[in-house]
Amino acid sequence: MTDDINDLPKLALEWYRAGRGVAIATVVQTWGSAPRPVGSQLVIDADGAMEGSVSGGCVEGAVITEAIDAIADGEQRLLSFGVSDDEAFAVGLACGGEIKVLIEPVGPVMPVDILERLADARAEATPVVYVTDIIASRPRLQAAWTYPDRQRTDTSGIEEDGRTFVAVHNPPLRMVIVGAVHIAQHLVPMARACGYRPILIDPRPAFGSQARFPDETILDDWPDEALRALRIDARTAVITLTHDPKLDDPAIVTVLESEAFYLGCLGSTRTHAKRVARLKEVGFTDEEIGRIHAPIGLDLGGRQPAEIAVSIMAEVTQALRKKP
Repeated sequence: MTDDINDLPKLALEWYRAGRGVAIATVVQTWGSAPRPVGSQLVIDADGAMEGSVSGGCVEGAVITEAIDAIADGEQRLLSFGVSDDEAFAVGLACGGEIKVLIEPVGPVMPVDILERLADARAEATPVVYVTDIIASRPRLQAAWTYPDRQRTDTSGIEEDGRTFVAVHNPPLRMVIVGAVHIAQHLVPMARACGYRPILIDPRPAFGSQARFPDETILDDWPDEALRALRIDARTAVITLTHDPKLDDPAIVTVLESEAFYLGCLGSTRTHAKRVARLKEVGFTDEEIGRIHAPIGLDLGGRQPAEIAVSIMAEVTQALRKKP
C-alpha cells in the first residue's frame, strides 16, 4: 500500500508528535466500483485537517466528522458507505459501489510505538504488514513474509475470518530497463503511470541521454555493476532491451541470482535459444533459465515500439498480480 502524494503514516506520526489529535481512516473492504482501493488512507486531525483519500471525495466529509468524534472519545469506528452512481461518476467511475472504512485514533487505538515502527520500516524500504481486528482492535506489525500472497500482489484486505484486516506496506515497485532504446521511451511513462519507479541503465552516451529521457534516472555503469548497486529485490522488474549480448548477458546473470519478480528479454525465439545456450555454458539450470520471459511481452501481435511496450507492461502486470 503506497500513496503517491504523501507518506501518510509518517505524516500521522508528525501530526501526533506536534500535539495534534490524529486518526487514520483506512479502506478495509470494497464492493462494486469503489472509488478507492482497499488500503487507501486518510489522515485527519482534531480540527478536521486532512491528507489522503478514502473515496475520491464521495464520503470524505462523513469520515472526517466520525474521525473527529473518534479522536475525542478514543474509540475506533467501522463505517460502511454506499456510493451512488451519480457520486461515482463524479470521481471518474461508471457505476457505484460500497466501501467499509476503519477509523483508528492514534494513541488510544493505534499505539504510537507501532506507528513509529511502521514509519521506520517504510523509510527503510522494509516490507511489513499492519494487522488489526476491525471489531476489537488489537493492532500489530508483522513481517511481510507471514502473508506471502498478499505481499507479492500488494493486496491489502480482510482475511477469511471476516474481521482480521491486513494492510500491506511494501517498498515502491521498481522497473529497471537495460537499454535506453526506442521501446524504452514508451515503456518508461507507462511504468511510471502503473506505480513503478523507472531506472534506465545504458553505458552508451548516445542512447542514455537526458535529451532522450528528460528528468529520468539514467545509470551509465556496466549493467551488472549497476544492478548489483541497486540491490535488486522482489519488488523489482528488470527488462533487457539492448539486443546486444555484451550488455544483456551480464545483466541477465545478475538478475537470475536475485529475487526480481520479473525478468524479460527482447529478442526472437532464435535469439533466445542462443541466449539459453550461453547461460547453460556458465552453469545455469533449466529451472533458473525458465524465469526469463522471452520473447518479451504478452503476444498481442504488436510490431511498433509503443505496441511492444504495451505488451511488456501487460506481462509485467500479469507477473505481479497473478499467482504463479
